[in-house]
Amino acid sequence: MGQRPNELTPHVSPLHELGSTMRSWRVRRGLSLGRLKARIRYDSSYMARVERGDQAPSEALVQAYDQELDAGGTLIGFYRGIHGTGAAGGLSRGHVAKAGPHVAKGSTALADVTDVQAMSDEEGMTVPCRTSDGRIIFVSVPRRIFLGGLGAAAASIASAPLAEAGVSTSRMPAMDRNPVEHLQDIRRVLIDSDNLFGPRQLIPKVHDQINAITALREGKRGADRRNLLQVQTQFAELCGWFHQDAGDHRAAQYWTDRALQWSHMAGDPDLTVYILARKSQLAGDMRDAIEAVDVAEAAEEAARPGTRLAAVAATYAAHGHALRGDTRECMRSYDRARELLHGAHGGSAGSWGVWLDDAYIDVQRARSLSILGDHHAAAEGFRTAITALPAGYHRDHGVYLAREALAHAGSRDPEQAATTGLQALDIGNETGSARILSELARLETDLNRWRTVPSVREFHEALNASVLHEV
Repeated sequence: MGQRPNELTPHVSPLHELGSTMRSWRVRRGLSLGRLKARIRYDSSYMARVERGDQAPSEALVQAYDQELDAGGTLIGFYRGIHGTGAAGGLSRGHVAKAGPHVAKGSTALADVTDVQAMSDEEGMTVPCRTSDGRIIFVSVPRRIFLGGLGAAAASIASAPLAEAGVSTSRMPAMDRNPVEHLQDIRRVLIDSDNLFGPRQLIPKVHDQINAITALREGKRGADRRNLLQVQTQFAELCGWFHQDAGDHRAAQYWTDRALQWSHMAGDPDLTVYILARKSQLAGDMRDAIEAVDVAEAAEEAARPGTRLAAVAATYAAHGHALRGDTRECMRSYDRARELLHGAHGGSAGSWGVWLDDAYIDVQRARSLSILGDHHAAAEGFRTAITALPAGYHRDHGVYLAREALAHAGSRDPEQAATTGLQALDIGNETGSARILSELARLETDLNRWRTVPSVREFHEALNASVLHEV
């Protein structure tokens, strides 16, 4: 009796989904790896690793699969699509010592350097690492090795106490409840846990729910199937957000794109608009100004009048204009966002963007002001936002502190910048938020000219102790 094939995990990344699709076409044609090897002349162990998602395939291999299996361009199109959109989420195989530019020597942000994440043969945890030449990058470390003792400080970043949050995410909903309601309850718990502890422990939980919903959709028809598809869309969007906060922008792009696709299938135009706005926010975090503006404008145009969705889109468009250096258009967009917010009257899309209020617009405006060079106003804006932040938004508190620290550095106040940065670092270590740590990596660069100031030296030493070091 032949060995049972390993279970594939296409949900994990585009790399895994491509491998799963390649195997699906091979099985559909009734070919074993050995028989296909004899036809296309590739090593069968290499082909097996590709199908499992353990190794990135070459374009030539995918082309050979496509032609020999008569896939009609499906496989090579998939391969080129994820490379062309930057959604390959882990296809790179570079060593951390050969990564992209130092975040201190250009506009590249810590979280932007997504093509240097190390491949692993088992489930990994993405953690910040300082390379031998001083750069801080994110690398994927196998959980087994990580928990085996790579450093207590870094462990606190990626091992937030999820058990204390009381998260229970069973793979299948309880049979005595409406499955959609049960899944929505799980999603709310995950969102609350993210605010407290960060995304790293939650990403596998979201993947579990997406798999469970896929299984539940089997055999469903009509409204039941659409309702499940709608909640699966919401989990995919949440998965994209968790990856975004964890610093893996390519995985964030992948899951946000999946959410956008599923929202069309679910026939939910409000959810589609919301995901478009989220894509603009992601583009802004990646410092892609043109994408941030164009996607936000498309979302605003598609939003139904009277909902908050147009205001959400205008807020993210404003930040895109700031990245372009267009102060006038940036401020006009923030003013329009406020007008749209106060003109909204709820309706069926009221739950999308319900978190948007004047305080949120103000803190986004402060971030844009910092980019535009008005550091004093930015620092005041972040301080006001931090004071008004509701209890429970622990991770957001850290993000705002880190950005306030950057504004103080821009205002040539190194002591206040370093003191505020240390507060942000404590929260970054607790939550593992790459958004916090990426801002602090920029802060370290900005404070280099004041390295002899005691508080600056203390911040540098604390940041250095909070990341892994290349060995």
